[in-house]
Amino acid sequence: MAEQIFIQFALILGVAFIVSYILRLFNQPIIVGYIIAGMIISPFLLQSGQSASEIISTFSEFGIAFLLFIVGLHMNPKVLREIGIPSFFIGILQMILTFIVSYAVSFFVLGWGHIASFYVGVAIMFSSTIIIMKLLSDQSDLDSFHGKIVTGVLILQDIVAIFILMIISSTDSISGNSIGIFLVKTFISGGGLILLLFFIGVFILPLILKFVAKTQELLFLFSIAWCFLIASLFNFLNFSIEIGALIAGVILSISPYSTEISSKIRPLRDFFIVIFFIILGTYINFNSIQSILLNAIILSVVALILKPIIVMILMRNFGYTKRNNFLVGITLAQISEFSLIILLLGSSLSSTNPLYIGQEVLNTIVMTLIITIIISAYMIMYSNKLYVKISSILYIFEKKGVKEKRVIKKNYDAILFGYNRIGFGILQTLQKIKKSYVVVDFNPDTVQNLTKVRIPSIYGDAFDSDFLDDLPLSEVKIAVSTIPEFETNLLLIEKIRTINKNAIVILRAHSVKEALELYERGASYVLTPHFLGGEYISQLINNAGTNVKQYSSEKEKHIKTLKSMFERGIEHPKVDKN
Repeated sequence: MAEQIFIQFALILGVAFIVSYILRLFNQPIIVGYIIAGMIISPFLLQSGQSASEIISTFSEFGIAFLLFIVGLHMNPKVLREIGIPSFFIGILQMILTFIVSYAVSFFVLGWGHIASFYVGVAIMFSSTIIIMKLLSDQSDLDSFHGKIVTGVLILQDIVAIFILMIISSTDSISGNSIGIFLVKTFISGGGLILLLFFIGVFILPLILKFVAKTQELLFLFSIAWCFLIASLFNFLNFSIEIGALIAGVILSISPYSTEISSKIRPLRDFFIVIFFIILGTYINFNSIQSILLNAIILSVVALILKPIIVMILMRNFGYTKRNNFLVGITLAQISEFSLIILLLGSSLSSTNPLYIGQEVLNTIVMTLIITIIISAYMIMYSNKLYVKISSILYIFEKKGVKEKRVIKKNYDAILFGYNRIGFGILQTLQKIKKSYVVVDFNPDTVQNLTKVRIPSIYGDAFDSDFLDDLPLSEVKIAVSTIPEFETNLLLIEKIRTINKNAIVILRAHSVKEALELYERGASYVLTPHFLGGEYISQLINNAGTNVKQYSSEKEKHIKTLKSMFERGIEHPKVDKN
């Protein structure tokens, strides 16, 4: 028996590697490769006997627990303060409206019942944290304006998912007509348990971790034991193992060792995650694709088109530019791994449970996940090129009055595109040399804050060709862009050099390749923050050597600058959007 399972694992992992490698060549998320591998090996597993399938399924449950444990480790309660008002309202309204639209499509178009439609609404209203964060990180967009809005929305979605998981996981204890009483008991018992665990996490756990963290092996073992202990406790109290693992991670997230614990658990988690997504793929065999494909395509349209439209309409009402609205919308255009966990939980309930769902709904959502992740990955990777092609029809997602804020009253010696951490220092220098200047930023909160302190500023998007035509670029003596997007800087240098050959143009780049191309297009100088930071430290070490007093002097200057930045709102989530 053991030999048979070993051979099956070798086959499963071998197929998963080959499929994932092929998908990676096409810049697709490897998670999709795991699911497709599961679809390929599904007939083989069905022929291998029930015991082998049960063992592999048990491994996938471990994967879910470790996945949620790691998610919890990155959900420090302090992060709630970083969501920001725009992300909060956009996130809440997006979930509500997407749920309503998805429910209506499922109920009226697909003809499914209320419970199935409820699960569809929940599934589509969430977006994939794993996929989005990976793609934004690859494109260096995590610190961009739309990246920060998206991150805030994802945090909010994860919090809502916790409560939904808690409710569904405890419904096996519900009785006939006591739904109201059941919900009250669930929130009281679940909330009480969470408060008790947070009390332990704040006052008792630090004492244990302080001793345990002295030995790396003990810290690793304690983390796993803590995850299993809390997950088992929640399961004993009629909640799910999944929600217990998630809460276990959240409790540990408030400790100073959360990052170290996460790094040690990650390899183990990654293995079980592979098994989990492969098992998801086994739910769909090629014979059943025909029966679920049409429904999956319809739901994919809701996730890929209707959900972004909902987001763009909401963003429009906050006064953001059509480009920001578009980027946030398409970034959220897929369904989440949380959606699958919720549906798996629903399908594992007893058939008499009011929240039980059948295999057809689960299979359809798995297929929808595959479709939306594949298409949305390309949409995110080529978002700027896609925006250029359809920007002319996106004006309906830009609030009227935005263009009126772009009134240019005079010529300026200098224009600063992007008021962020880098732009703050540049602005101070422009003020010192007493040049007439203006700041251009596409975050209305930033422009409003600059106006309060009487800094000339214009609300606009540097990637908007029409907007650039309105700026006095022909007379400007120096133009500086701290905007991280490469395509935006290419457009800037093209516009400026067409009408102003003599202007000093300073742009920003993330890589050597981007910097060299900007130089070829006519840039006077290219900011490479990562390299410049290293050069500054090298110069500091060269000048100061081992002179402690000189380092203290530089430290005091840096602290003074940082305090000034903090007072101006730099690093605040509502302001630092570029």
